[in-house]
Amino acid sequence: MMEIPDEKKRFCIFGAGSIGCYLGGRLAAAGCSVTFIGRKRIRDELRHSGLCLTDFTGTKIHVPPDGFCFETEADAAGEADLVLVTVKSAGTLEAGQTLASVLNGDTVVVSFQNGVSNTGWLRDSLPHQTVLAGMVGFNVLNRGMGRFHQGSEGGLEVEQHPDFAPVSPVFARAGFPVKQRKDMLSVQWAKLLINLNNPVNALSNLPLKDQLSQRPFRQCFSMAQKEALAIMDVAGIRPAKLTPVPPRWIPGFLNLPDRLFQILAGKMLAIDPLARSSMWEDLEAERITEIDYLNGEIVHLAEKLGQSAPVNSRLIALIRDAEAGGNRTWSGDALHNELDRARQVS
Repeated sequence: MMEIPDEKKRFCIFGAGSIGCYLGGRLAAAGCSVTFIGRKRIRDELRHSGLCLTDFTGTKIHVPPDGFCFETEADAAGEADLVLVTVKSAGTLEAGQTLASVLNGDTVVVSFQNGVSNTGWLRDSLPHQTVLAGMVGFNVLNRGMGRFHQGSEGGLEVEQHPDFAPVSPVFARAGFPVKQRKDMLSVQWAKLLINLNNPVNALSNLPLKDQLSQRPFRQCFSMAQKEALAIMDVAGIRPAKLTPVPPRWIPGFLNLPDRLFQILAGKMLAIDPLARSSMWEDLEAERITEIDYLNGEIVHLAEKLGQSAPVNSRLIALIRDAEAGGNRTWSGDALHNELDRARQVS
C-alpha cells in the first residue's frame, strides 16, 4: 500500500447501516476524509441531521452533514485508500463484484461483517486487492434520525498485514485501537458463537440486557452454542478466546442462576439498556435477517460433516416465521421448550 500521510487518507464505508455509520462517523469526527456509500433514504436522512454518535460510557459526538460525503453510487469508492465493507452478508457477492469495477490496485479492503465466509467471497471478487478479515466486537443500534448508539464494550480486530499498518493509528485516534491478529478465522468463529444469541434476542423482543437477565433465554443461547461447539470439534475448528470466559465455558456460564450470572457478567462485559441485536433491528425494519450466515453456518457445517444441528435449525425456522409476520414475542420458557423438543426429536 502506498504510504500516505494520515490526514490525507481516504476512507470509504461500503454499506451505510448501523456498524458502517458508526465506524465511519467516528473516523470522520477524528478528522478523516470519509465517504459513505449507501441507500438514498439514509443519504437524505443524514443530509439533514448529520451523525449523532453515542455510547454506553456517555460519549456524545455530532458530525455535521458537511463533515463527510455520502454517495449512492459505487464509483465514489474508486478514490479510497481503505474500503470498509459493512453490508449485510447477503449483499457481499454483489458488493465484491461492484467494487471490482471501480477500485484501483492499491486500495485495501476490510470486511467488518458478521459470519465467517464474507472475506473469502470478497477475495474471489477482488483478486488484485488486499482483502482483510475484520471483526467488530461491540453492538450498535440505529435509533433513527442519524443517531447510532454503541450499546456494549468491545473493540475492533483485523487480520495482521503490512498494508493495514499505516492506517492503524488513524483508528486509534478515532477511539478504536485495533488488535491485529494472525488467527482471524478463529476470531470469526468465536464471534459467530456469540452471534448465535441474535435470533434468541430477536425472538424475545427485549433489549439484550433484559433478555440475558432471564435464565430460560440464556439456556436457549447455551443450547445453540453447545451444539455449535460439538460440531466445530468434529470439524477441527478452535474458536479464539474473545471474552474473559473461554468459548467452551460459556454454555455452562449461561446456565448459572440469574443472580450469580448478573454479578459475574457485570464484571466481564458492559451492556447498557439500549443494546439490541442486529437481527432484532432487521425484523423491526421488516428486512431479511442474516440468520443463514450465523446459525445457518452451523447447520451447513453439520450437514457437510454428516451431523445434525436441530437447535440451530429450529432457530432458523422460527426467524423465517418471524420474517413472514409470525411470533416475535416468545417467552423464555416457551422458546426453551420449543428448542428442547427439537433437540429431543432429532
